[in-house]
Amino acid sequence: MAFNGLGMNMGNLCRLSDARTRSISAENPTGEKGKGAMATEGAGSNASRQLGRGWKVNPCIGLEPGENRVLADIREPGAIQQIWMTVMGEARFLILRIYWDGAEAPAVECPVGDFFASGWGPHAQVSSLAVCVNPSRGFNCYWEMPFRESCRISVTNISEDKTTLFYQINYALTEAPEDAAYFHAQFRRVNPLPYKQDYTILDGVKGRGHYVGTYMAWGSNNCGWWGEGEIKFYMDGDTDFPTICGTGTEDYFGGAWGFSVDGRYGEFTTPYAGMPQVIRPDGEGASQQRFGLYRWHVRDPIRFERDLRVTIQALGWRGGGRYLPLQDDIASVAYWYQTLPTAPFPPLPEKDELEII
Repeated sequence: MAFNGLGMNMGNLCRLSDARTRSISAENPTGEKGKGAMATEGAGSNASRQLGRGWKVNPCIGLEPGENRVLADIREPGAIQQIWMTVMGEARFLILRIYWDGAEAPAVECPVGDFFASGWGPHAQVSSLAVCVNPSRGFNCYWEMPFRESCRISVTNISEDKTTLFYQINYALTEAPEDAAYFHAQFRRVNPLPYKQDYTILDGVKGRGHYVGTYMAWGSNNCGWWGEGEIKFYMDGDTDFPTICGTGTEDYFGGAWGFSVDGRYGEFTTPYAGMPQVIRPDGEGASQQRFGLYRWHVRDPIRFERDLRVTIQALGWRGGGRYLPLQDDIASVAYWYQTLPTAPFPPLPEKDELEII
């Protein structure tokens, strides 16, 4: 049986495949063979007026306030292999949705910035296997996303301003393996977290699959250390107590001892875990500390048979060596693979609840 072209790595990169490579962008919005760079009008028309067709006539799209645009509408089996985007505007106000095999509900629903581990807005370098963010705010996703019938990708501009989006979606047309699950990503935000309440990263998942990643945009609403809380994975009928319980927030994200380097938070970005962003008070308007963290379960996926719930505690210290339940500003993206159908997601927060202030 011919190699299907999915799951390429350095170990099998030499193998031939019957898969057909395609790419969707503003210069080839359908991804059809031989249909790229055909535009005669577009955002680059003025710059290319002396060069003509084929010379970067339409490299991007504009999205009016409230506009929803379908970026990709693929109607045969295949797999998304890489997504690149950059936004001229507020990435928290551009909502990415992905639908598999004709489903009415999205399997991915997330602000663009958070999906690419960049929830706070300003650029921070991310150098990981699953997501790379390069100067300046060049968003790259390498999560493999197979589908058996169709794939639809859309973006919605919920801001009050026109947004410009550059994008490229690289994919293969090929049969998905029988045991391939569907990629999912879900965004949540709570600000502030109620006192003594765990933050829910993911809940309501039904089916068989495996959890593969967490991104968190964590804003501290107190002085002092904020990362004593434990992450917990409740699976396959767990009720009051989880099967997997971590030992601290910095431990889960691959660090230790408060991420401290010479008495300061030390940013880091590695293939599987990182804290690439630390936003420090500037003595004026920026008064709160904010952190961007990711953990990819690429080598250690968390497998479940029937259901999954994921929570994390916000926990600091108070006097007398006692823990302090925190009421922080926390947003997250959960990434996982599972069988269809997808359980309904909770409603996405409204624009004012998404806004970073």
